[in-house]
Amino acid sequence: MTTAPAICQVLGIDTQGFSKNEMAILEAELFAQLCEKLKKVIKKRHKDYFHLLKFDIKKENAVIEANFIRCVINDILSTEEYTLAGIAYHTDTPEDVIYELAMGRNTAPTLFLSTKIIALHRSVRPSLYYAVMNKVAKEYSAKIAGDQR
Repeated sequence: MTTAPAICQVLGIDTQGFSKNEMAILEAELFAQLCEKLKKVIKKRHKDYFHLLKFDIKKENAVIEANFIRCVINDILSTEEYTLAGIAYHTDTPEDVIYELAMGRNTAPTLFLSTKIIALHRSVRPSLYYAVMNKVAKEYSAKIAGDQR
């Protein structure tokens, strides 16, 4: 089961009648929400760093945005479940590309590669993703309930 139908199931939404385009839009929206929530997690983890450097919110967001995939890769590495070579293998990407992302030399990976890296991250941090997606589902559920009033 892909992410979108799983979230919709939690929300009580039947995706069987959705077109391919509607499912693509739903997947894109969920991916965007997931990335935003992960950025908040990263921001929390680096709170002291940002405070020390006296970054304002705009600068914090720019740093997180530029280093998002680097942080995800380094978190994968911190689990010791994968090496750079392992990440490269499982994302079907040359190792030097993964290395450049991990070192911060490349801050603009393709969306396709980013989704592969995030999928791998999800496999090593399932509880984090469960918590994040649960939060997204609750927010959508609350919004739907509010819209129906």
